[in-house]
Amino acid sequence: MGEKHYRAKAPLRIGLVGGGTDVNPYASQKGGMVFNTTINKYAYCTITPTGDSSMSIHSTDYGKYEAPLDGGPLPLDGNMDLIKAVTNHFNITDGFKMFLQSEAPPGSGLGGSSAVIVSIIAAVCEWKGIRMTGDEMASLAFKLEREDIGLKGGKQDQYTAVFGGFNVMRFSQDWVDVNRVRVDEDTVNELQYRSVLCYTGTSRESADVIDSQVKKFATGQNEAALDAAKALVRPMSDALSKGDINLAGKYLDESWQLKKQFSDKITNPKIDQLYNAAKEAGAIGGKVSGAGGGGFMYFICRYDTKYSVEKALYKLGAKVTDFAFEPNGVISWSYPNDD
Repeated sequence: MGEKHYRAKAPLRIGLVGGGTDVNPYASQKGGMVFNTTINKYAYCTITPTGDSSMSIHSTDYGKYEAPLDGGPLPLDGNMDLIKAVTNHFNITDGFKMFLQSEAPPGSGLGGSSAVIVSIIAAVCEWKGIRMTGDEMASLAFKLEREDIGLKGGKQDQYTAVFGGFNVMRFSQDWVDVNRVRVDEDTVNELQYRSVLCYTGTSRESADVIDSQVKKFATGQNEAALDAAKALVRPMSDALSKGDINLAGKYLDESWQLKKQFSDKITNPKIDQLYNAAKEAGAIGGKVSGAGGGGFMYFICRYDTKYSVEKALYKLGAKVTDFAFEPNGVISWSYPNDD
């Protein structure tokens, strides 16, 4: 038996209302606000020290990669950049093996890449005995993913993966404020009973959707819709706090109608077909999770129509996914290496 495994898992998320307002330049100019929650689908990172001076990566989504760790900063060239950016930041020269696994495919709209980098940071901290606050970890993940690597997206995903649970998040150019929304256990259980999460069958490149949204904001074409979506954050979070799931579902539907105005790439005939079929079968409201264009869709249903909604989506080729709401954010631990 060798040295320990150092492992971390970070939850994926469903954006409920306000997603898109956390994307710059809107967030820095007007202030973004979102309401989101985490689910029991995770990105996992396992680090096993090797005693040499190289790293060996195995990702279930992106394959394998090896590199020496004694030649200075690793180049951020589009190949395993999430791992390389974290390795560079912590100046890691001790050799290691890393195994990465995510329970949602790339382009899912569930904040997968941010959950991956949060899990990597947390596993490195577990390995090296580094203590970071939640704000510090989320801020670092945002800096590495969005600024150093240049992956396009908003500010919510990294903070959601770190903090977990139901949260209202506010964003400006210089700060992020995370406020836990108190949703009682009965309401969470009822919302779980009435929720449907399905995979549309196609992933999407979020950068294309975000580029389109940013260009429309620059010309004033979607500013009113972004403002209106942001204004729904407090009403929807209040509805769930008070246990009014029907009202929350109506706000979800309203937010989807606004989100489609952010960019011409948010929806497509397939997504519209799925949404309309779900509504006809008894969904109160729903949306595409993430930037849009594909990935996962989330619906809130009347209590007696969930099965009908799932059946309607299945008939159109969507894959319904079992899930539960996850109240916790990223966690890490160590375990004896029994290889």
